[in-house]
Amino acid sequence: MKVNHKRWWSVRERFLVAGAILALVAGMVSTVPSAYAGGTIKADDDKWISVGMGTRTSFSMKEDGSASGAQWSNSFAVDNARIYINGKIHKYVGFEFNTECFNCPRSGQGAGGPTSNTFGSNSNVGLLDAIGKFEITEMVNVWFGRMLVPTERGELNGPFYHAVYDGFRTPLNPADFSTNFGAGGAGMYGRDNGVTFFGKIHPGGTHLQYAAGVFTGTQSGLVGVGGVGPNLRNSLKYAGRLTWNLLNEEKNPGYYTSGTYYGTAGDILAIAVAGEYQNTAAGSLANPAPFGAFTSDLLFEKVLPDKGVITVNAEYKRYWAGNLASFSDATTGAGFTNFPIFSGTSFTTYAMYLFPQEVGIGRFQPYGRYTFVNSVHASALDEFEAGVNYVIAGHNARISTWWRTGNLAPTGGPAQTGFSPTGIGAPHQDSFHVALQLQY
Repeated sequence: MKVNHKRWWSVRERFLVAGAILALVAGMVSTVPSAYAGGTIKADDDKWISVGMGTRTSFSMKEDGSASGAQWSNSFAVDNARIYINGKIHKYVGFEFNTECFNCPRSGQGAGGPTSNTFGSNSNVGLLDAIGKFEITEMVNVWFGRMLVPTERGELNGPFYHAVYDGFRTPLNPADFSTNFGAGGAGMYGRDNGVTFFGKIHPGGTHLQYAAGVFTGTQSGLVGVGGVGPNLRNSLKYAGRLTWNLLNEEKNPGYYTSGTYYGTAGDILAIAVAGEYQNTAAGSLANPAPFGAFTSDLLFEKVLPDKGVITVNAEYKRYWAGNLASFSDATTGAGFTNFPIFSGTSFTTYAMYLFPQEVGIGRFQPYGRYTFVNSVHASALDEFEAGVNYVIAGHNARISTWWRTGNLAPTGGPAQTGFSPTGIGAPHQDSFHVALQLQY
């Protein structure tokens, strides 16, 4: 077998460069404080406002990912840039207001990606969350506005609280794959406009949390003129999640979740089921069909006697979207800016170990991950991932590096919809990534 030495040296040099970048970033972050908290202006215990920020940046190298299609690509990206504003104006009434760089590319996702090289298309900041909160008791709480749809843990972690940097490798829910709210869309970044009820009880010393919501969901692109696309009747979307913590309690704001607690919450065993449903939200104009999703996820975290931490995450999804192929036909969806919704099954699982010893200013956390996606309209896709997190201050300061191999494609496109340009799955591709996450 003839080896292309020029190509081999090119690949090896790129990996050396990426390693040097990781070392440089680690050195730069050594000046960052080890404790983080958003700035707070406080009138009293019932009236306060806090301001924070979050940013995630990455460097990626992808096999045959260059413009020529024959060389490794090399690219830096700003994956997220957020401003957080939270507060309370009454003992039982609060608010949350967050922004995002909508045209910054999200690692592994297509929603909100840049469309051109102009300043406006790559840098505009928009409304991510706008929530009015009525938090009465631990058992009964209501949020109104624009918020995360309560479904699987992956969505409720958001990008900043996953155990790995790029957590979104299985097909996305409509609210996370769409690029618009209301007519012609189904939400953005996992958010939609609606209302969520949530609370928690403690049967037998365990901890059971519920979250249920009603949202606008998918709507036709043209309203009042006959309409095209799905859901001409403006049916609402219903979503819910039930989480049972059998060991220690997970303590997060509202109904949000985390992919790991780095051992700070003690031993965790959380089992959850979730789902969403919307009538006539899939299919085509001529043949509308309901969209339904069932998900189940598990989080296990064990703190060892030497203070090392084992973390295991697993997630299973089953999506139903009838007559998907005809909806993807532009002749039946003209004027509708949404997407072909995934129909099929998928699962992902990963295990990681956080070393107890500090090296420099942080702790190393190696991990391995496997993802499988099986669409009813395309060939099965899978992917292996191996990586290391350098955990400086939990989710507030973390450097990650990972390697992937498989036909899921580093851009995440086929995984989102179950479709690929050829219909037979994406080509096999290797990729290497380095990323930095900071919050305050």
